Amino acid sequence: MTMSRSTNKPAVEGAKSFLDQFKYETANELGIANYNQIDKGQLTSRENGYVGGYMVRKMIQYAEQNMGNEMNQPPQQ
Repeated sequence: MTMSRSTNKPAVEGAKSFLDQFKYETANELGIANYNQIDKGQLTSRENGYVGGYMVRKMIQYAEQNMGNEMNQPPQQ
């Protein structure tokens, strides 16, 4: 039986399922099929790093796009 040692906690309560789904979709985009069923210890550090790095890249891109939208909005009174 594998025990999870991760102590990472999402900053927003309830975000874990969204982040997990996002991780699996990202891995699939990178060509790693069935990432949710793979023993991550059997993957190389590079493969696992690609998934995390690409997730961060996509989150930054999303934030930058939304910052641009907010900067174009008139100030709220």
